[in-house]
Amino acid sequence: MQAMRNGDISFWYADIGGVPTPRPPLSGDIEVDVAIVGAGYTGLWTAYYLKKARPSLRIALIERKFAGFGASGRNGGWLSGGFSWSREKYLKTSTRQGVSAMQAAMAGCVDEVIRVATEEGIDADIRRVDNLTVATNPAQLERAREEFETIRAWDVDPDRVELLDQAATRARINIRNVMGGFVVHGQARVQPAKLVRGLAAAVERLGVPIYEQTTVTAIAKGSVTTDRGMVRAETIIRATEGFTAGIPGEERTWLALNSAQIVTEPLSEALWRQIGWEGHELLGNAAHAYCYAQRTREGRITMGGRGVPYRYGSRTDVNGQTQQATIDQLHQILTTLLPQTANCRIEHAWCGVLGVPRDWCTTVGLDPATRIGWAGGYVGLGVSSSNLSGRTLADLILGQDTELTRLPWVNRKVRPWEPEPFRWLGVHSMYQLYRIADGREAAGLAHTSKLAALADSITGH
Repeated sequence: MQAMRNGDISFWYADIGGVPTPRPPLSGDIEVDVAIVGAGYTGLWTAYYLKKARPSLRIALIERKFAGFGASGRNGGWLSGGFSWSREKYLKTSTRQGVSAMQAAMAGCVDEVIRVATEEGIDADIRRVDNLTVATNPAQLERAREEFETIRAWDVDPDRVELLDQAATRARINIRNVMGGFVVHGQARVQPAKLVRGLAAAVERLGVPIYEQTTVTAIAKGSVTTDRGMVRAETIIRATEGFTAGIPGEERTWLALNSAQIVTEPLSEALWRQIGWEGHELLGNAAHAYCYAQRTREGRITMGGRGVPYRYGSRTDVNGQTQQATIDQLHQILTTLLPQTANCRIEHAWCGVLGVPRDWCTTVGLDPATRIGWAGGYVGLGVSSSNLSGRTLADLILGQDTELTRLPWVNRKVRPWEPEPFRWLGVHSMYQLYRIADGREAAGLAHTSKLAALADSITGH
C-alpha cells in the first residue's frame, strides 16, 4: 500500500503543522563552560538539569538541523522506562544490586518526564498506559512467558508486570490468533515532536541558546569545530545518538540502526469497537523482528519496525523518507495483527536511526582527562532513558558523587564495531535470520527457532 506522505521528518511534525523554522546558527567563535553537540532529548535534558542545578553555567547547544530532527522527533512515542538491554552484560562489571538500581532508575523516568512536562507546561499528549506484549504462536508465547518471568525476577515491584491468558489479552486488543501475553504497568504514551519542542522551549527559557543549522566537523579536548565557528568549552557532551558515526573518529562507536513507522488515517468509532484497545496500551509483539505501536490522541494507529535495518557505512536517511518495501512490511504486520484495518489508508510513513553499541547496551559517561562526555546507544529506548542520561551527565559534569553516577552504565567501555563490509553483512544477516525464524515459528514450530540464536551470536545482540 502506498503512503499518502513519505518522509518530511515524521508524522509527528505533520501533526503539529510541519517542521519548525530553524533557529539562527552560530555566528562565530564563542566560549562557554559546557558545549553540547546535538539538540535531541539527551542534549536538551542535560542542558535542562545542568542549568537548573547551576544557573551561572554558560551552556550552548549545537545542532546540525533543528532541535528534535533525529530520533527525538521520529520515535514511537513509548515513554516506557523499560530495560531491554542485557542484565548479564552489566553484571560483568557490577552487581545484581547495581543492575537492579539501574533498572529502577530507568523505570522512574516515566514519572520524572511527566513531572517536568507538567511543571514546564509541555502538552505532549502524555497518557499513562500499560505496555502490552502479545504472542500469536506457541514459540512467541514461550518467549513472552520467559520475558515475564525475567522482569518479575528483577523488578523491585513484582506487581508491575502481569501475565495474561488468551481471553484477557484479546479483551484488551482484538489481535488475530492471539494466544496470550503480558503487560507492564506504569508506562506512558507521548507525542514525540511535542515533547522535544516543549523541552527545547523550556531550555531556552532558562537562558541556554540553541544554535541550529550548525554542523560539527570535529570534537577535541576543549573545542568543538563547526562550519560556523569554534566553540571553546571546558566540558563537551556528545549527544548525537544515531548520527554519531558521522563525527570524525566516531565512525565505529555506535551503529546507525534504521527504524521505520507508518500511521493510519483516524479510525471510525465502529472500527475501534471491533479492535478494542480502550486502554490505549503501548503494543508490541514477541516476534524476533518485533513491532511497536500506539493508539494516538486522534484515533490513529502507528506501527513501527526495523524495515531495511542498516545502510552501508552507517549512512542515514534523507529527511525521514523510507523505502516502499519497508512500508509494505509494516502494513503487512499491521493487517496481520489487526485485519480489521485492511481497508484503512496509510497517511504517512517515515524512518529514522537509533544508536547501537557493539554489545547492544547503553552507556553514559565523562572522560576526566578530556572532559568529553557522552550518552546514548539506547537501542530504541531513548524517550525515557535520555532523561536519566541528562540527570546523570549533570551530576558527572558538576563532579558530584550520587546514586546516579554509581550506576553500572556509567563510564562503561564498549569495543567498536567492525569495519565495513563486515558490520553491514552482520546486521543484515541477523535480521534476515530473524525473519526466517519468525516465518518458521508462524508456520507451526513449537519452540524458538535455533536460527534466532545464530542471529544473536553473529552480532552479539
